[in-house]
Amino acid sequence: MSESTAPPSGIYGLAARFKQPTDLVKAAEAARDQGYTKFESYSPYPIPKTWEATGHKTPMSKITLLGGLIGCFGGFAFITWVNLVAYPINIGGRPLFSWPAFIPPTFEMTILLAGLFAAFGMFAVNGLPQPYHSVFNIPQFERASVDRYFLVIEA
Repeated sequence: MSESTAPPSGIYGLAARFKQPTDLVKAAEAARDQGYTKFESYSPYPIPKTWEATGHKTPMSKITLLGGLIGCFGGFAFITWVNLVAYPINIGGRPLFSWPAFIPPTFEMTILLAGLFAAFGMFAVNGLPQPYHSVFNIPQFERASVDRYFLVIEA
């Protein structure tokens, strides 16, 4: 008998329903220890131990940092360009490159772009919007947002 890496047609995976979050954590740890890498847990609220047990890594901190750095350097460069090249105005004898005055708008650009990168990065990393997913066919899966905990291992 030969092994097939492709799942049978129409089968998404195996789902288990739990009443307690501790059972979900134990099941996720057991799945990880058995060598499964494509599995997901669903719960009504975040459970940090489950996140650690699944072993998922997220690029969100790097995406947010990238947005902040682009906002910081881009904002400072834009303000510098405007004051030195595009619209140089000498007001009250101050120098054209008065960098302390550039700090508040640079800070605001840093925060703005970091927030936008985090928001849109979250949608991209989570694969949203996703109007349909195979787990929606699981009986009583709607209770995953109320009082049940699910572990789904992909085929």
